[in-house]
Amino acid sequence: MAFLDFLNKERTIADGSFNRWLVPPAALAIHLCIGMAYGFSVFWLPLSRAIGIKDPQACAADMSLLSELFATGCDWKISSLGWMYTLFFVFLGSSAALFGGWLERAGPRKAGVVSALCWCGGLVISAIGVHQHQMWMMWLGSGVIGGIGLGLGYISPVSTLIKWFPDRRGMATGMAIMGFGGGAVIGAPLANELMKHFATPTSVGVWETFLAMAAIYFVFMMAGALSYRVPASGWKPAGWTPPPANAANTMITTRHVHVKRVWGIPQFWLLWGVLCLNVTAGIGILGMASPLLQEIFAGRLIGLDLAFNDLSVAQKAQTAAIGAGLVGLLSLFNIGGRFVWASCSDYIGRKATYFVFLVLGFILYASIPSLAHAGNLFLFVTAFCIILSMYGGGFATIPAYLADLFGTQMVGAIHGRLLTAWSVAGVFGPVLVNYIREYQLSTGVPKAQAYDVTMYILAGMIVLGFLCNLMVRPVADKYFMTDAELAVEKKLAHDRDASANGTGAAGAAVAVRSNPLVTAFAWAAVGIPLAIGIWLTLQKAAVFFK
Repeated sequence: MAFLDFLNKERTIADGSFNRWLVPPAALAIHLCIGMAYGFSVFWLPLSRAIGIKDPQACAADMSLLSELFATGCDWKISSLGWMYTLFFVFLGSSAALFGGWLERAGPRKAGVVSALCWCGGLVISAIGVHQHQMWMMWLGSGVIGGIGLGLGYISPVSTLIKWFPDRRGMATGMAIMGFGGGAVIGAPLANELMKHFATPTSVGVWETFLAMAAIYFVFMMAGALSYRVPASGWKPAGWTPPPANAANTMITTRHVHVKRVWGIPQFWLLWGVLCLNVTAGIGILGMASPLLQEIFAGRLIGLDLAFNDLSVAQKAQTAAIGAGLVGLLSLFNIGGRFVWASCSDYIGRKATYFVFLVLGFILYASIPSLAHAGNLFLFVTAFCIILSMYGGGFATIPAYLADLFGTQMVGAIHGRLLTAWSVAGVFGPVLVNYIREYQLSTGVPKAQAYDVTMYILAGMIVLGFLCNLMVRPVADKYFMTDAELAVEKKLAHDRDASANGTGAAGAAVAVRSNPLVTAFAWAAVGIPLAIGIWLTLQKAAVFFK
């Protein structure tokens, strides 16, 4: 349709005056919205009493999950609602893998618009599902359709940022993916305030909150998508010279692999394994952090020498508040780690950065049981914080790792396929952790020791990840596109050569003429909400230290 031509990739190719620092806030605008997927648990408790309002009206004990999807006369169980997390990450990975090739040719603007329609449209469908009390509509709306929006929104800026920042690939992707980790620190407090505002004697305020957040997110996501620009083929920052090909940087290629070939390349599967194992262990820690802290340290958290089962209801509420503070603290390290570790990888290399993750991760996972038994709360929490920083850092570093090995032409599509590792980890990690814990408790192991075996298993998974990373080598010549194949792919992707785009024959940028006030406003639009979210999370985390 002609009136939608402005979404076409060829209409988004920037001229030499475009300021590349406008692209990261555009990516953040989308990632901060879809990152609310991490904060969806804020809805579980209100939704578990959507009918009873004050007290849940329990479904029949023998009701199956399938029946619960369509039940209208009883409240949903939190365990059933929790399946939304699985749907989020399964469809994030599968949609990123399925539509990654289309994204490279259609461009980030069109992909960002589709992401906004799916994520926000999914929230609207979920709102209808809550109003009609049909859980299947929530699963379909936010889980399936919203999950597709997650996948497209997550990978939409990756290829673009790497091409705009060839001199700082890790830092660029770290800025955007930091937003995905930060989405919950903005969205969860916002959702809480909206639910309080909309709550009435006959409604817990969730469906109204979904509609309000859909409207807010749609504005931000569309602004971000429409702000995307892509550089002309061959563009490079003024004054920057690509490092020469030599033995010192054989892990960084100047050639390009087609996405259709990656399934058959050993390096792809090695990185798939590294990401899957690192994420599985990290998700396990993220999901168990609060109950683990409360059950291990129990009364010592509030100055009492009591086991968890010996605490009163009021005392357990105190420990729960401290556990929530730990979750807030971990979320900050998850966010910060995405930017800090990815930026560090620009200096020490991607493979070396992952070695740090895996070696340090093994030491920390293996030491957590000893720290718990010794009652050393400070070192115990420090270990968790470092682990979560590396969990986030792993996500932010992997796009640059892929660009180094497989080239930049189709890195967004290749990244999309690699994210299937996240889908697998999102299912396997929580199931593994919860099953082992339940088995330990069923055999009579005290709660304070029920996580020891889990930690040692996670440490073993980190060892496997180390071996995978150790085997990563430069990609063989036979897998790269020939010059003729690359020319065809650039034509299909509507690439325009920099020499024909006002940037000079060598592809170097001319002086930037964009208005600095526009750049400042773009950063303020995403920076101020993120700063508010971080401040609120710091206040929540402060409870942990009281």
